[in-house]
Amino acid sequence: MRLRWFLVIFCMVSSAFAQSIPRLYAGADLKVGAKLIADNQCVACHQRKVGGDGSALYKPTGRINTLGLLRGMVEQCNTELNLGLFPDEVNSIAATLNRDHYRFK
Repeated sequence: MRLRWFLVIFCMVSSAFAQSIPRLYAGADLKVGAKLIADNQCVACHQRKVGGDGSALYKPTGRINTLGLLRGMVEQCNTELNLGLFPDEVNSIAATLNRDHYRFK
């Protein structure tokens, strides 16, 4: 009986967690994304581009208005800046940005 309840609760928690990351970013690691953002000094680059705290670059109603475009912009930064990120790392960064700034479904 306890095992059954454990499995029910585990499935509910797993389902809730899986729903917090959009399907396009399946397998993304939000901790890795946050670390990569810090390690690659993304905020400092954004501050140089737009001034202030750099958050003006995050405008969901601007050029970036879908999950795919967000991932594409992260890939563009990866390419332009020659960061050498792997696809799963790009996905993790995009998922982290979506969680923290965009909140696309």
